[in-house]
Amino acid sequence: MADSRSRNLRLAARDLAHVWHPCTQMREHDAQLPLIPIVRGDGAWLIDGEGKRYLDGISSWWSNLFGHANPRIAAAIATQAGTLNHVMLAGFTHEPALQLAEELARIAPAGLTRVSFASDGASAVEIALKMSFHYWRNVGQPQRTRFIALANAYHGETLGALSVSDLPLYRAVYGPLLFEPVVAPSPDWLDAEPGENADAVARRRLAELRTILERHAGETCAVIIEPLVQCSGGMRMHAPTYVGGLRALCDEFGVHLIADEIAVGFGRTGTLFACEQAGIAPDFLCLAKGLTGGALPLSAVLTTDEVYRAFLGDYAANNAFLHSHTFSGNPIACAAALASLAIFRDEPVLERIRALAARLSERIEPLRDHPHVAGVRQTGLIAAFDLVADKPSRTPYPPADRRGLRFYRHALGHGILLRPLGDTVYFLPPYCIDDGDIDLMVDAAVGAVDAATA
Repeated sequence: MADSRSRNLRLAARDLAHVWHPCTQMREHDAQLPLIPIVRGDGAWLIDGEGKRYLDGISSWWSNLFGHANPRIAAAIATQAGTLNHVMLAGFTHEPALQLAEELARIAPAGLTRVSFASDGASAVEIALKMSFHYWRNVGQPQRTRFIALANAYHGETLGALSVSDLPLYRAVYGPLLFEPVVAPSPDWLDAEPGENADAVARRRLAELRTILERHAGETCAVIIEPLVQCSGGMRMHAPTYVGGLRALCDEFGVHLIADEIAVGFGRTGTLFACEQAGIAPDFLCLAKGLTGGALPLSAVLTTDEVYRAFLGDYAANNAFLHSHTFSGNPIACAAALASLAIFRDEPVLERIRALAARLSERIEPLRDHPHVAGVRQTGLIAAFDLVADKPSRTPYPPADRRGLRFYRHALGHGILLRPLGDTVYFLPPYCIDDGDIDLMVDAAVGAVDAATA
């Protein structure tokens, strides 16, 4: 045990000498934030250098679908790595990218037949924004230069993706570098007025969006939305009614609809794609995270033949889409994605997700009665609640209290990885968990809530 402890400390020291971690105030690793060297993954569990196990209750930032070191995905990666590890996708093609594009077009909402590959979620959003903007230029409407985004939205941290995000924590420093979208009110059902349900909130927000479109449609390229769940914005949720109504408004006013399903795609909401619950197809569908089952970085943007045709022409017209990533359509990443999608095809994954979601719903129900818990909510296998100082008024704790950090440290000490968004606690586990894992996760969360709010 002493040797294992010593190994962990050596790994942490080496890390802190060179690695700059994401979304982290690095000084806090000296005291507030434990730095845990992970040496192995096993299904829903992560194992550190001392052999301690941590249930990955957030799917390693929402990407892991079928468990760490999933044998089927690992075998596909190994086989492809021994055949072709990379070739540029400009002027060349290969079977994994071709098969993946065909499979995505087959399973996506109807009409999304063209696939552009990139490396991560923010890159996919950049492609969708640029492609929509460029489309309108190519069809003779260069006055369309703006985007409509939702309050509380998050779409990534590259400059275009950050521009259509609405979280001050991320935007404030970089404001001078960003373009300004038109911001529409969020249809978050926690904003319900007395007597309103989620559908009524959606209809009210759609009426407000109509007013915005009446004023701005002529200069607007697209509306961008995270269907059903605004994840980084505190796991705020809205009814499918809003997504369906948004599609109708975009059609009426002649603007594109971009669906950012980077976090909510591939079963997270209970259907393969969140848009399915509204019965609609967007003009652009952004996918990443779970695309490879969480094994490798890969993203994709799906769009229509109509958009694709607007970029065809003579070389001299200079209307081609000049956007590239070195590792676009990387064969190994595509092989991982194909293996992940094959699991959906061969196994009753969605049925399992719905059963797990029902178990999670049952287990978190008692949290509604906790004096410092508000806004318990769930969509599919995503559930969340807020730590609050006063429950009736939903008054938050002062940010300096760092209640979410207290929660995180307590849960981690009990072998559960749950990383709150500020004081918003959420569950977003991989699909390989079982009922016992859900019980462990929720029990640890209840204890962490008590510790964080004491």
